[in-house]
Amino acid sequence: MVQLIVGNKGKGKTKHLLDKVNSQITSANGNIVYLDKSTKHMYELNNKVRLIDVSDYLITNADEFLGFVCGIISQDHDLEAMYLDSFLKIACVDSADLERVLNKIDAISKAFKVDFTLSIGVEESDIPASMKEQIIVSL
Repeated sequence: MVQLIVGNKGKGKTKHLLDKVNSQITSANGNIVYLDKSTKHMYELNNKVRLIDVSDYLITNADEFLGFVCGIISQDHDLEAMYLDSFLKIACVDSADLERVLNKIDAISKAFKVDFTLSIGVEESDIPASMKEQIIVSL
């Protein structure tokens, strides 16, 4: 399952994402990973959530990012959910490539039974029609 939190920069998407991950950890049966562009939110996350600073890994395009995500999944068979903050930035995705990358993440989610929640800094109207039903918060 892929869920989206959308809205322009500064609208509070990260707070919704942090609240969601911290509330899920109490009922999680597996591991949870939080991908971000820095470690700034380290102390706002439950200590059972694995925070990964994607900027440390020299990712320069969306395909490298998708490979990175698959690598994380391949190394953790107990992975239950991944939370991606600042998705466009960490995944190196531009608006022209957004639909392709979201569809690929959806396919990865179904293939490996890992839930994804993404914070995306765009208006709801800019989300591809095929993914609009997966929006859980629009700010």
